[in-house]
Amino acid sequence: MQKLKFFFILFLFSLSVHAQVNDNTNFTIRYSSPQNYTIAGINVSGIRYLDSNVLIQISGLAVGDEITVPGDQITTAIKKLWGHQMFSDVRIEASKIEGSNIWLDIYLQERPKLSDVNFYGVSKGEQDDITEKVLLLKGSQVTDNQLNNAERIIKNIFLEKGFLNTEVNIVQRDDTADVNSVILDINVDKKEKVKIDEIVFHGVEEVKTSMLEKAMKKTNAKKLKNFFKTKKFNEEKFEEDKQNVIKKYNEKGYRDAILVKDSITKIEDDLIRLDIWVEEGSKYYFGDVNWVGNTIYPPEYLNAYLGIKKGDVFDQKLLNKRLTEDDDAVGNLYLDNGYLFFNLDPVEARVENDSIDLEMRIYEGDQATINKVIIEGNTKTHEHVARREIRTIPGDLFSKSKIIRSVRELSQLGHFDPEAINPNVIPHPENGTVDIKYELQEKANDQIELSGGWGANMFVGTVGLRFSNFSVRNIMNKEAWRPLPTGDGQTLSLRAQTSGKFYQSYSVSFIEPWLGGKKPNSFSVSFSHSRVNYSANNYYSSAYSPYGSGYGGYSPYGYGGYGGGYGGYSPYGYSPYGYGGAYGYGAYDPGSMYQYDDAETSDDDQIQVTTSFALGYGYRLSWPDDFFTVYHELSLEHYKLQNMSGYYYFLSDDDGSGGGGFNNLSFKTAFGRNSVDNPLYSRNGSEFSLAVQLTPPFSLFNDVDYSNPDLTSEERYKWIEYHKWNLKGAWFTPVSPNRNLVLHTKFEYGFLGYFDKNRRSPFERFRVGGSGMSGYNFYGADIISLRGYKDYSLSPTTGSNMYNKLTMEMRYPITLKPSATIYVLGFLEAGNAWMDFENYNPFDLKRSAGAGVRIFLPMFGLMGIDWGYGFDSVNGDPSVGGSQFHFVIGQQF
Repeated sequence: MQKLKFFFILFLFSLSVHAQVNDNTNFTIRYSSPQNYTIAGINVSGIRYLDSNVLIQISGLAVGDEITVPGDQITTAIKKLWGHQMFSDVRIEASKIEGSNIWLDIYLQERPKLSDVNFYGVSKGEQDDITEKVLLLKGSQVTDNQLNNAERIIKNIFLEKGFLNTEVNIVQRDDTADVNSVILDINVDKKEKVKIDEIVFHGVEEVKTSMLEKAMKKTNAKKLKNFFKTKKFNEEKFEEDKQNVIKKYNEKGYRDAILVKDSITKIEDDLIRLDIWVEEGSKYYFGDVNWVGNTIYPPEYLNAYLGIKKGDVFDQKLLNKRLTEDDDAVGNLYLDNGYLFFNLDPVEARVENDSIDLEMRIYEGDQATINKVIIEGNTKTHEHVARREIRTIPGDLFSKSKIIRSVRELSQLGHFDPEAINPNVIPHPENGTVDIKYELQEKANDQIELSGGWGANMFVGTVGLRFSNFSVRNIMNKEAWRPLPTGDGQTLSLRAQTSGKFYQSYSVSFIEPWLGGKKPNSFSVSFSHSRVNYSANNYYSSAYSPYGSGYGGYSPYGYGGYGGGYGGYSPYGYSPYGYGGAYGYGAYDPGSMYQYDDAETSDDDQIQVTTSFALGYGYRLSWPDDFFTVYHELSLEHYKLQNMSGYYYFLSDDDGSGGGGFNNLSFKTAFGRNSVDNPLYSRNGSEFSLAVQLTPPFSLFNDVDYSNPDLTSEERYKWIEYHKWNLKGAWFTPVSPNRNLVLHTKFEYGFLGYFDKNRRSPFERFRVGGSGMSGYNFYGADIISLRGYKDYSLSPTTGSNMYNKLTMEMRYPITLKPSATIYVLGFLEAGNAWMDFENYNPFDLKRSAGAGVRIFLPMFGLMGIDWGYGFDSVNGDPSVGGSQFHFVIGQQF
């Protein structure tokens, strides 16, 4: 069409126009005798929206130019204007000739503009997807190429979704409201989604077809085993899966295996059958492995490290993993010893019969020394806080494992997005040095808490502030208050809980993770005070036991402090055992009713006041490795009771007021090892802790006969004594290739012992069952979760002296962005509680299963909901199990 127009324009220049001699608009241009003219003027006609001067520049013609008519200059100008694909018609005509001067008129017909797009046959979500990928912008010119691309892209969109027979019809119609504008009606007929009915392999003899089908990740037939997998056919994924079949053959030693051909057979409109013909070839085995160029490590050592023996089935994937990919690969042996410029090239030296001899050609190079360690992106955290966690030091030899460890330590701080930490290695082979740049991204981790928990048929409100990156040294610096002094990695927490006159609690804690700034020795201090007035209720059911949760302490190693409270931030890694009860359900009896009395406090009120103070000190160990830590804590709790004989069993035999003061002075040592990679969504690593908490054995040296029944409760328990043991362990194992699906397994064991059987501690016991959280804290006990059962239902009202628990969770992330970490989980759980060793049975466990979701928001903290089903009855009562929901509810502003 364009060529026809071009020749038509040339024809215009060859027309003979007869006119009077004095009329210079009538002239004759003969194609057979071209003449030279000077352009005296250029006019552009036919356009409405484009700039004439710009179009003249595009044509390449200019006033004053000498041109030949007819000639190449006019032809070139027309081609340039056509090339911009903005016009549906292009003509250049001579409007006037005077002597050797010529006036030109460039006539252009603009392509229509797009005024609107209508979609038919697609959903709103599909329409948004098409709009995003096709980019049909209103106001842009509509071209044939644009329409062809739109049709192709739309078909590909639905092809990826399994709609192989999609038809697209794009109709242009004039927009009557706007001149030279069109409306596009895009009609999409998706047809039926095409699924794979059957996959048939031909020529397969040595490998199971089920193994080949499993290797095809995205191409699956309609079988029961593929119930949770996609069955739709995607041609692009099919091509990838054919390569996966060959890779599977290669893993089994068939390195010559090829796919001869494949075919797609239509069974029905929405069903196809895939036939794949395979030529397996021979099976190969590893032969001799020889090392060339190695001077640092002898061949015997490298062979042992490689872990591949002569006669093993030849597997290229395994070979690559053992050479470069595994954590203990041969390549890492060199990279961890400074050989950054090391290179290893495995060459097949000889293939004889079914054996393949390999020659490992090594270039060791010189050891690289770290020159600079650069930290970028720490806009809030001071550089020394990040730098002290980094294991790569200028002047040291390069080490890949130290870089990996540094990334883990930076993640554990909680100040940076773990998914965004990027160590950038910048080698300088010319001088044998390397720079390492740690690219960080700050994330918000301070929390302002305003929350409410419903438990025991009452509402408990909480107000709290937690500053995880506080700076004490800048308190007096006015410029640092924006709004608070931050950047030194210290943690300051303030918290208050109340339900009115019935219950009030206040706590404050502080952690310095690097005491003195030179070593990772942490120092922590915490204080709490709570008051419960039972007489503030006109009716308080005795079914509710006050042996609830105690103050959790604040442990920089995440061991939970004393009681079942918040474990806090650990400079050595997040501990899943540290988080205790902030919200949730207390022990609840449906018959309980709280009716608050507005009367003032009197001497006859039943009141319990608990005051706690703790000092903690922790440090890392270098043996067996530096993942091990030790934490020591000295704590003092004072319980002041008034008229409480009706509530606590150890006061019930007194003739007095049922009150007095009781003290709990204890020392705790916790040994732990934490190699978990990410504190928010852990993918690998493990965590273990053994904690021993004990009081002085007062009964061994105070010469008091505690078997004397005439002793009052205050005399017997003024200074309580016990020894308490907690053993906990957890593993995180990725089970999917992308490491997102994670198996989390853990165990727990607790035991509370005594020094004198006549004064067993009424405090520090275990209460097992439910969410593991309490609406409020007022008494010394560890709250242990067991989902699928009512809160505390596996322990007597006085608490248990022993428990053990096993948990298995499968986790999968929904989002791991800095603004929110959300993952879903399914769990199996089993546990139980006992009073002493005589009836302890580690196999008598109460079982449950269920699912849940966890949400971590920087300003909200951790929230979640679990549904569990308890399969076993407790003491013959099946109602404590069955279907149970467990909530963590919080809202911050």
